[in-house]
Amino acid sequence: MSITHALGRALAVGTLLAVVAACSKAPPQALGTLEYDRITLPAVAAERIVAIDVHEGERVHAGQTLLQLDEAQTRAGLLAAEALAQQQRAALAELVKGPRAEDIAKARADLAAAQAQARAARAYHRRLQALKGRNYVSADDLDRARAAAGSADGQVAQARAALDELLHGNRPEQIAQGRAALAAALQQAAAERVLLGKLRVVAPRDGVIDSLPYRLGDQAPVGQPLVIMLVGAAPYARIYVPEPQRAGVHVGDHVEVYVAGRRQAYAGRVRMLRSEPVFTPYYALIGNDAARLSYLAEVSLGKEAASLPAGLPLRVELDGAPR
Repeated sequence: MSITHALGRALAVGTLLAVVAACSKAPPQALGTLEYDRITLPAVAAERIVAIDVHEGERVHAGQTLLQLDEAQTRAGLLAAEALAQQQRAALAELVKGPRAEDIAKARADLAAAQAQARAARAYHRRLQALKGRNYVSADDLDRARAAAGSADGQVAQARAALDELLHGNRPEQIAQGRAALAAALQQAAAERVLLGKLRVVAPRDGVIDSLPYRLGDQAPVGQPLVIMLVGAAPYARIYVPEPQRAGVHVGDHVEVYVAGRRQAYAGRVRMLRSEPVFTPYYALIGNDAARLSYLAEVSLGKEAASLPAGLPLRVELDGAPR
């Protein structure tokens, strides 16, 4: 073989290797971390923690009891609300049923007594008035008799009005007020019952206990997190897409995810991509991209990634992005 021919073959092989290297150029990538959706279970009442049934890192199921708050005060409030509701129910029943027959009979008797006293007072006044012309009675005595007769007539009118009120029964407005008072009392009791149920903190979904900020015996303020959970069948990748690759990435794209410490690639799908850029975090800086903006995205993973812990660094190959 001539030297010229050998040099030609070597040049051809070198050219081919250069073409292969160019074709095998690494695809653009985005860096990020593994994350789980987080659920925070806040304190609904400032009560002392009396039991904690789980530990941080433990996997729990929906409906499982996580911890228990002291129920004494809330239970007493519930009993008081139920007693008030029972009182309002009895009061409404009394309004709807109307006055008792004994009350009506007493009112009739009171009216009859008032009428008798009025007749006696009027008769006494007439007798004194007949003696006035003979100067047998003073003007003061006559005035007192006249006032007593008028007062007796007033007592008759008052007794008759009381009897009429009993005979006509309660007004519709009074019954409506009674119904409203009963409804308010029942709602208050229901609210106390719901609050009592929330003192037993349960897992709303399957997941892992990420954090228990308070310990046994602590009394957390209202609204402060008692339990923080990581939920979901598998984690997702939170990545930062560099600005040059943004135009080639779309929601629904299928990508490959490489997690630190694992050789295998995990299949993923872009489920969210922000339209507004953010500054690239320090761990996602890649060469010249250090001075560029990036776009926050989320990539869902399959069940094969269910055992991966949160926080692991990863990279995503953006095969569909322009190179």
